[in-house]
Amino acid sequence: MAHHVAEHPGSYAEQLELPKKTSNLFLILIGLGALLLVVGIFFNLNLGHEAAAGADHGAAAAAGGHHEAAGGHHGPTWVTRLYANLWMNNIFFTGLSVMGIFWLSLQYVTLAAWSVPFRRVMEAMTAYLPIGGIVMLVVFGLGHGYLFHWTTPGIMDKGSAAYDAIIAGKSGYLNLPFFVIRMVVYFVIWAGFARWMRAQSLQEDLHGGDTYYNKSIRIGAMFLVLFGVTNSMAGWDWVMSIDSHWYSTMFSWYVFASWLVSSAAAIALISINLKQAGYLRIMNANHLHDIGKFMFGFTIFWTYIWFSQFMLIWYANIPEEVTYFIPRWFGHYQTIFFLSLLINFVFPFLVLMTRDAKRQMLMMKLVGTVILCGHWMDFYMMVMPGTMGDLGGFGFMEIGTALIFLGVFLTVLTRMLASRSLVQVNHPFMEETLHHHI
Repeated sequence: MAHHVAEHPGSYAEQLELPKKTSNLFLILIGLGALLLVVGIFFNLNLGHEAAAGADHGAAAAAGGHHEAAGGHHGPTWVTRLYANLWMNNIFFTGLSVMGIFWLSLQYVTLAAWSVPFRRVMEAMTAYLPIGGIVMLVVFGLGHGYLFHWTTPGIMDKGSAAYDAIIAGKSGYLNLPFFVIRMVVYFVIWAGFARWMRAQSLQEDLHGGDTYYNKSIRIGAMFLVLFGVTNSMAGWDWVMSIDSHWYSTMFSWYVFASWLVSSAAAIALISINLKQAGYLRIMNANHLHDIGKFMFGFTIFWTYIWFSQFMLIWYANIPEEVTYFIPRWFGHYQTIFFLSLLINFVFPFLVLMTRDAKRQMLMMKLVGTVILCGHWMDFYMMVMPGTMGDLGGFGFMEIGTALIFLGVFLTVLTRMLASRSLVQVNHPFMEETLHHHI
């Protein structure tokens, strides 16, 4: 990345100049992902043939998540796998994006000074939200029959061969019009607040003073209240309702915890790469230490939620609850189940335990990358068993879809970063952050 710093004295403004090769790299990621996705589809064209699917349908149904897909296909097909990958990746990257505005709101409400070097990164992470909303609507519109058992025609109608009394009891909440309306409302709130707060930040750059900062505090407080509701409901809607017979009162916390630690790792990775390219001059080891502490702390928080949900369900041993964990712990996904726990807790916990590790860019990049990969795997474990049953896999389709979404996410993020100064030059806490030391 070329480095350009504003020339007027006393200014901390930095303008990101994105080299063509970096933009091309993102396009290559998208192209390579598309190629791998096509190859994966080719290798999975035979998935779902009646001979195989008929046998697997019963096992998958016993696992609590499989159903008759749209179009009359029994059991999962390569189409199901495609929609599941699109859905899962979009949820993951949408989570990273909305957590950008969550982190930003949290900094304003708590009057934090340590985070000034990271704030434009937090703002830029929200750039994916409009794309995430469009993808979510399109994938749900076209693929809901493959992803969600509760959308099966007749499943809530007494007398229908597909009637399910348990799901019919949830019809007031789980119905297509209300589901879509909620989805639109979530994205309107998230993207609207992101634009609103971004506008105050840019005005502060131009005019200085405390007016726009104080307004951002009020905006952030409003957002956090709305986020508490919309984040919880989004977790129920987009993930938990895939396994529509099962529910957990801790599940929204679990999704939130995964998004939270992933977004902390993303902020650290983006900021470190900018620093290594010659930007973010005001960022030092103390700022890095702070974001590292959040990565460490929220890794423990995610593990606490994971264990609490698992332990309570497993100890109670109620069939309608343990049905969620049985295929994940004992079945087809057992290896990924335990690998996810190792990657998401054991590795970051042990590596980030020391002070020095949280102050070294190389170590933080390593742990941040592992955390992002681990929690992507965590969302894989939330979505795939309920949609694919024992026919789920990990191969070209999964890697290809992930690369496509990663390329798009990085493209829109870097474009927003390059559109304005990388530093809020008139931030009221600039002097404090310059002398931040822990």
